[in-house]
Amino acid sequence: MADFDAIYEEEEEHEEHLEDNYVALVPDPVIIRGAGNMTVFGLSNRFDTEFPNDLVSRVAPEEFKATVLRVNTVLKKTLPVNVRWLFCGCVCCCCTLGCSLWPVICLSKRTQHSIDKLLEWENSHLYHKLGMHWRLAKQRCDSSSMMEYVLLIEFIPKIPIYRPD
Repeated sequence: MADFDAIYEEEEEHEEHLEDNYVALVPDPVIIRGAGNMTVFGLSNRFDTEFPNDLVSRVAPEEFKATVLRVNTVLKKTLPVNVRWLFCGCVCCCCTLGCSLWPVICLSKRTQHSIDKLLEWENSHLYHKLGMHWRLAKQRCDSSSMMEYVLLIEFIPKIPIYRPD
């Protein structure tokens, strides 16, 4: 009986060792941070169009740049209006007990929704076919405890399909 227990313990150690050597087949997501000089509620006024090294041989640099430029175009159209409303809301904040900031919050949500719709269109027409998924995600800043919006490029795992002959 003692020999049986020793063999059983060795098998458990072997199984734990296999779990430690497990390697994820999906690479870490690529994060594109805001590169603008103005941020409203965590959303920067533009994203950097520099092609990240992690996307080499996955997508053409031109396609990447075109997508980021489309996102930047949405931000260029909507963020100046948001800033004006933010300024007016801050000026009137004391008189309205903070209610004057609601238009800015609604406009910020609308901007986020517009970017989400744009990225969903890009995903369905190009990036899902390439095994990628773009989305706007909220993430903690590196330098502080504040939150910022980033473009997150996640990789979709390829699942093998069994086809009988």
